[in-house]
Amino acid sequence: MKALEGKVAVVTGATGGLGGAICAALAQAGARVVVGYNRRADAAHALLAELPGDGHLAVATPVTDSAALGRLAATVQDHFGRCDLLVNCAGTTRFVAHADLDSLDDALIDSILATNVRGPIACVRALAPLLKASGDGLVVNISSIAARTAMGSNIAYCASKAAVDNLTRSLARALAPQVRVVSVAPGLADTEFVQGLAQAWRDEQAARTPLGRLALAAEVARAVVALATHLTFTTGAVIPVDGGRPLS
Repeated sequence: MKALEGKVAVVTGATGGLGGAICAALAQAGARVVVGYNRRADAAHALLAELPGDGHLAVATPVTDSAALGRLAATVQDHFGRCDLLVNCAGTTRFVAHADLDSLDDALIDSILATNVRGPIACVRALAPLLKASGDGLVVNISSIAARTAMGSNIAYCASKAAVDNLTRSLARALAPQVRVVSVAPGLADTEFVQGLAQAWRDEQAARTPLGRLALAAEVARAVVALATHLTFTTGAVIPVDGGRPLS
């Protein structure tokens, strides 16, 4: 079913494993997708060529550059005349043991907070007029189980995702009733990045998850589509896609 036919969706961080899966799912549902990328233009255009349907567009979307986001909004307005859905999927991190505070240097902290927290705010700010004009605007912030468990790639990353969930609630209040805002919080997802990590560590994470495996990128993407098509009275909430990991 083309439940999103006629809709336009902007996805930041689209060249990552989760972002690419989200773009594909939205396109499959009939949306025209803006594939937002930072540096990987070749990967963005390769993804663009693989998306089902037509009318999609790849646009440079560096989320830490507010001027560039203003240009993004202008491009979306000129090309499509509307924006119905924004998925804030761009993010950054680096593995640092939580007890190793010396390795959690200022540059890494600043990079994580600028991308993972300021980025979503700036994207919403740039696209808010279009989202409000949609009549059915939706923002989906890709958060993480780390926001709840405080277990993740590093302390700053966990804090950034907790901030994203708080941001979701604040924006849901501020933008209602024209725009809904929801977090989708995956557990560890079996993306290409995670597949490059040690198999023993991945197996341990799966064993700690009540459902016995890692999340599939497609399952995270389906949660985004569900929010746009079925969970239409949901806002200010965090939707977990974590296999019950917090239960263990």
